Amino acid sequence: MGKFVVKQVNTGFHFNLLAGNGQVIGVSEVYTTESACKNGIESVRNNSGAAVQDTTLDPVPDVKNPKYEVYTDKKGEFRFRLKASNGEIILASEGYTAKASCLNGIESVKNNAPDAEVEKI
Repeated sequence: MGKFVVKQVNTGFHFNLLAGNGQVIGVSEVYTTESACKNGIESVRNNSGAAVQDTTLDPVPDVKNPKYEVYTDKKGEFRFRLKASNGEIILASEGYTAKASCLNGIESVKNNAPDAEVEKI
């Protein structure tokens, strides 16, 4: 089972979503308060079942928020970001060399986020 790990940093609080094996699936922005950070976790839980929009396709399919947005970064790696219904990015992935791995990362969020425990370090 996955878990959300909340950490305080100089500028506030952020969280990582970890898979059951301890691998980081996604990271959050930095929130100014711990309460706002926990609200971000709830938003990830609530939106984790969203549809996927693959922006690497031509034409790009039209998918409304909330959604996972798959894209390529400046290095040519595949990444995803989970956007809430208001369009805010609530979780971002690492870079993957293969699109299939990126899509597996999304499945991992869908499987782990809804029931993940919250741990503060």
